Amino acid sequence: TDDDTFSDVFCENSKKLINVHLFALAAKYYSLSNLGVCTPLEDVLEALRGDNQGKTGMKTDEFMNNKKSHEVQVMSELVDTIANYCGVKQVIDIGSGKGYLSSFLSMQYNLKVYGIDSSNTNTNGAHERNRKLKKHWRAYQSRARANVQSQRLEKANDGPGQSEIKCKAIDEKPLNKNSSLQCQEQVTIQDLVPSCNFTEIATAETSKQTEVDLVTRTQSDEGKLSEEVLAVLNALPADAVELFSSSQCNDGELCKEEKAQRKMASLKAKASKSSESNLYFPLTSCITAETELSDIITDLEDSMMVGLHTCGDLATNTLRIFTAKPEIKAVCSVGCCYHLLSEQFENQDCPEEVWGFPMCQYLKDKGWCCGRNARMSACLALERVAIGQMLPTESLFYRAVLQVIIEEIYGVTKSDRHVGKTFSKSSSFIDYVRKSLKKLELDDSKLPDSCIMDYYEKYKHRMIELEAFNMLKVVLAPCIEVLILLDRLCYLKEQDNIAWSGLVKLFDPVKSPRCYAVIALKKQSYF
Repeated sequence: TDDDTFSDVFCENSKKLINVHLFALAAKYYSLSNLGVCTPLEDVLEALRGDNQGKTGMKTDEFMNNKKSHEVQVMSELVDTIANYCGVKQVIDIGSGKGYLSSFLSMQYNLKVYGIDSSNTNTNGAHERNRKLKKHWRAYQSRARANVQSQRLEKANDGPGQSEIKCKAIDEKPLNKNSSLQCQEQVTIQDLVPSCNFTEIATAETSKQTEVDLVTRTQSDEGKLSEEVLAVLNALPADAVELFSSSQCNDGELCKEEKAQRKMASLKAKASKSSESNLYFPLTSCITAETELSDIITDLEDSMMVGLHTCGDLATNTLRIFTAKPEIKAVCSVGCCYHLLSEQFENQDCPEEVWGFPMCQYLKDKGWCCGRNARMSACLALERVAIGQMLPTESLFYRAVLQVIIEEIYGVTKSDRHVGKTFSKSSSFIDYVRKSLKKLELDDSKLPDSCIMDYYEKYKHRMIELEAFNMLKVVLAPCIEVLILLDRLCYLKEQDNIAWSGLVKLFDPVKSPRCYAVIALKKQSYF
């Protein structure tokens, strides 16, 4: 676009906004979705997988809310793909919180996951949730197998005419080639089938061929379960073995073979149960850019780092650790809470040496600063507002009037304390103000109810102005997020040991507004 395209958005003299429509177009033009700097998720998965297909696994919606289910399902598939590409089995989940992603990665994809969170409460909660998740996970598998068994019984009750038609459709080509059943993967898996001639089976009773067909269906259906969750699922289901054996062996042989198969499955189940319980390790530690992972993880090996909605500086520290530690071969980080980022050029009197923003040398040389208000705006969800999920105007109005009261009555312009989610716990504006003052440790006894309501009445006609102002902030939000995310990407581009880095839109922004992942892989020479 030409430099003058958006020159009429603001008045040249007063600098006031004079063209709202052009302002919205400019904001859209500079949003991440329009700049063409993102790599499509499908392209990343295809490039990393090659000819290998993704695994079809367990749905998460039985264990998590819709938002978390969506995030974990999408991100875990990508993480597993990256881990396979890099040849690592260990994953370090930074800011793991309640352990949803960590648990799913360990059970669904058989990855060894260390979930690190600064809150001991979260870590303990993650332990308990993981235990419950395992129990529900196994129950889900049992129900799935019960459904397969039910479908198999229904299939067995089909008329012989229908079975003969299906048998002919399956058998026609193999029969012409006089192939053996062992060579036909479309009928069953090699390991299951004893050596026998396909012609003999084709001329057997229709019910026997129906059972063979059902074994195929059973294996196909059960393949849809998450076979990577537990090692026991790598063993063939006992009911499938029993079904096929009954069509090939006499009663005496069936008994021996069935016992052997079940004994083997039982041993593998016990072994897998023991190893599976050690696939996810919730740990408590505060992560900084200088953190030595080997001090936290005693058996640290080649691994990748992930972070699902890591707050503030934790997202940038994740990237710094990735670039500095040779053991970390890849990173996939989705940040959030931009308002909690530390800024180098906002607090120059602060002695910190490592800052959340800016990261890249280009913005450092420019002395770039966003400021807290801009970072707060970056946290807003334009896509949600666009579909009618409006901003909480009343709570924002309460907060704005409260600030006027605090400044005029108490003379306070800055405080380290926070009001938090007081609005949702308040029955009225008066109740809100008094609860907020207590949180801020200000004496509310000198403030009568009438005075509080006077402030409310004085400003209530301006609530519509506040709503319009916040809508403009929402429109601008993607542009500020672009600056923060491109800063992180540029930081990675500046590193010598990175083979590839990019921004990838992982989530539906309506379900999960912070939907962009920063992904990077080390060069092969650093593997």
